[in-house]
Amino acid sequence: MSLPPNDSDPLAPPPPARDFGSFYRATVEPLRTYLAKLLGDQSEAQDVAQNAFLRIQPSVNEGRAREPRLLLFATARRLALNEIRRRRNQRLDTDSAATLETKLSDEPSVEHIVAARQEIVRFEEILLQLPPGCRQVFLLRKVEDLTHDEIARRLSISRKTVENHMTRAYRLLREAYTAAEAAAPKKQALRPTP
Repeated sequence: MSLPPNDSDPLAPPPPARDFGSFYRATVEPLRTYLAKLLGDQSEAQDVAQNAFLRIQPSVNEGRAREPRLLLFATARRLALNEIRRRRNQRLDTDSAATLETKLSDEPSVEHIVAARQEIVRFEEILLQLPPGCRQVFLLRKVEDLTHDEIARRLSISRKTVENHMTRAYRLLREAYTAAEAAAPKKQALRPTP
């Protein structure tokens, strides 16, 4: 990045500074314009400009800065680049946190996996208790996603028989689940407490 022009020559010193106030008035607008272009944000440009002036003020007041304008713009540029780095790192941190949170929320916990596996085993046990005809019709409908007519053709039975098997399967499954749920608290109550 090049320094903004000082009317005619960018390296020309500002008008002789009698005090820091006159130096500030002579350089504040060109500095803010330069920083706004660098940062892309007028508000941040004002903040960085203020910080740059505060940092170089002792050197200018004590006469240690031979080229106060160059010192000011170099300091402001360094502060602006630090601000850009801070923004980028903050965005990366936010993105990383969001990504981690998404991954954690998308992946089931160990408890959920174990509970799901237990539920599958429980369902298989209940399914095996169904009469063979009900079980076969139920599996063709739910696993193979066949229609009642397709099941009837495949098994050489009537559509009404398929409907009766499905109704019976649903009723028996519901009864088995209700019985299993009623028995579950009793099992927990029988466990000794640690």
